Amino acid sequence: MDRIAQCHCGSLRAKTSGDPLTVTLCHCRDCQRRTGAVASSGAISAKAEVTVEGEWKVFERDAAEGRRVRFHFCPNCGTSLYWEGDFNADLCGIAVGAFADPTFPPPLLSVYEQSRHEWVQLPDGVKRAQRGLVSSAAADNEPGDR
Repeated sequence: MDRIAQCHCGSLRAKTSGDPLTVTLCHCRDCQRRTGAVASSGAISAKAEVTVEGEWKVFERDAAEGRRVRFHFCPNCGTSLYWEGDFNADLCGIAVGAFADPTFPPPLLSVYEQSRHEWVQLPDGVKRAQRGLVSSAAADNEPGDR
């Protein structure tokens, strides 16, 4: 099944073929600030199944375990549409809200629960992690703001 996500003005689009590998919620403070929402919701797909059309700009920042993550956003309206990182170069995350599809699959994974707003309710069966999916030794050394 093909799905199309697009920015607010429609000039940047990401088309996916097939279902996402997983759908995640990230409650880290960086994602809260990036989206202006209480959590970031991402559909994770293989890059080979994603086609991007339109112009974009990139914002790159530090991520867990010394890695980097790159957010691609529309230079016209500012929508942060998709991201990729050093964690797995073969994957791409796309903002679930950009699909504007109320039937989109629910999240399977919720990370950085340590900064989740208490009033946010999650579907039953969601796997939860207080921090990201990193080794416990690395998690002890992560910046507290994530």
